[in-house]
Amino acid sequence: MLNRTLLCLASALAALPIASAEAQTASATSAPLALDTKRIARDVTTMASDTFEGRAPGTAGDERTIGYLIARMQDEGLEPAGPDGQWVQAVPLLHTKLGTPRTLAFQTPKGALAVDRTKDIYVSTLRPADAAVIDKAPVVFVGYGVKAPERGWDDFKGADLAGKVVVFLVNDPDFEAAKGMDPYGKFGGRTMTYYGRWTYKFEEAARQGAVGALIVHDTAGAGYGWNVVESPGGENYDVVKSADTLTPLQLQGWIQGAVAKDLFARAGLDLAALEKQARSKDFKPVVLKGVTFSADVPVTHETITSHNVLGKIAGTTHADEAVIFGAHWDAYGKGEPDAQGRIYRAGANDDALGVAALLDIARVMKTRPAPERSVVFAAWTGEERGLLGSEFYAANPVVPMEKTVANLAIDILQTAGPAKDVILVGQGQDTLEDDMARVARTQGRTVTPEGLPERGLFYRADHFSFAKRGVPVMLLMGIAGASNLEQGGTKAGQDWIDAYTGNCYHQACDAIGPDWNLTGALEDIDLIGRIGWDLATSRRWPTWKAGSEFKAIREQSAASRN
Repeated sequence: MLNRTLLCLASALAALPIASAEAQTASATSAPLALDTKRIARDVTTMASDTFEGRAPGTAGDERTIGYLIARMQDEGLEPAGPDGQWVQAVPLLHTKLGTPRTLAFQTPKGALAVDRTKDIYVSTLRPADAAVIDKAPVVFVGYGVKAPERGWDDFKGADLAGKVVVFLVNDPDFEAAKGMDPYGKFGGRTMTYYGRWTYKFEEAARQGAVGALIVHDTAGAGYGWNVVESPGGENYDVVKSADTLTPLQLQGWIQGAVAKDLFARAGLDLAALEKQARSKDFKPVVLKGVTFSADVPVTHETITSHNVLGKIAGTTHADEAVIFGAHWDAYGKGEPDAQGRIYRAGANDDALGVAALLDIARVMKTRPAPERSVVFAAWTGEERGLLGSEFYAANPVVPMEKTVANLAIDILQTAGPAKDVILVGQGQDTLEDDMARVARTQGRTVTPEGLPERGLFYRADHFSFAKRGVPVMLLMGIAGASNLEQGGTKAGQDWIDAYTGNCYHQACDAIGPDWNLTGALEDIDLIGRIGWDLATSRRWPTWKAGSEFKAIREQSAASRN
């Protein structure tokens, strides 16, 4: 049951007056949202129930989730915002799953090194073929695998990697660089850039013509443990591509650090020494002499159609401009039973809570006079498989990117209680962080920059699909940094993060329970909701700050905004 604190907070919020349209327009900050804790908890409980089977795209749980979300948006009085006046946007997806390998091994000068596909390496494929086959491909270490001419960095140096398996280090070249080293300060220091993301590394491996790509896993550099790496269970998804645009990578994934160290040693190489060499601008790819990789893994594949669910409040005078709230409805579906026998990895916090928050923000906004700009509420598919639903929308938008005022995303909220602060992801990117500080002050809170920017969370949620097209963004993510909780301070905040990411992130225990205290989460929902309402009832256009890699993209369409 929800504790008394939550119920009291909900009552207090419900009693707050809603400002008139004139007052909202004149004020720099709108009134707090009259959020309903019971409604939010009920939506989370429903979406995380066994009925929805873990909400994996292409399953019965997908269909049930879509139906539920459409009904809930109708309940809140929204209008359909999808293509051709529909509630949904169809997203065609390739779904693959690896079977038991017939072959999965390295050949080395010191004999064969067979690898277990879950304990030693984790791989998947994005090719619609009946088998992923690699036949004695040479193995090449490519350092951090970064090709960034604008930063004066190229790990490839023109090496021919066609038909080879490349091995990368995780994160950026300056992740562990000390002052005076070549990459120091070139890639944001401890703040990860997109070059540090595994998605970029696989994309670059494909551009280089490789047939396989493995990233050496390191918990500190990746930002998560091996349990998260292997949680997809050999499955993968991608937006359907034409045959001529398919990746050449037969397999892509990760290799355990200890296994990689052993592999390199068998080739007479010291991985630790090579890691240091990779932090030099003069680094060149290193062939693991005498080492090849072979794989023959059966693949089941299918083309499925999943859906983004889109509802809106139509604007009055500038309906062609939109503030977009987003959260992803998908989770990880069915998995192996946990200690309690639970098989559905239903993502109660990641991200049923975010979707429930959007629905309640929509409910509150519908009680107010209609805004000048449209407000779109998007529940994305395929986030857990690579931001696929939001990426498909951003490539095929209903509201053009140049007319999209901002994308405001919620993806995991802290459920440990009231906090004295809100966590900022992506410090220095755009002016929405100034709005965050302004609204936080009215709540009696401060803004704390994310605690572990090296984890690259700014590039790991659906808002990134908009950011890379120039739309200013804000992300609320409860695991981005230790909240300064009213009870226990930042230590208690970090304890919550450690418990969640160490045990329940992408696992069956991500479930709503009596230990949830939504007081702090409601303050975050109120904050992002008020920022969205302020933008929807004004003529303001948030902008990127100097130094952001997305500023130039937005400026190209400046003439289309007034």
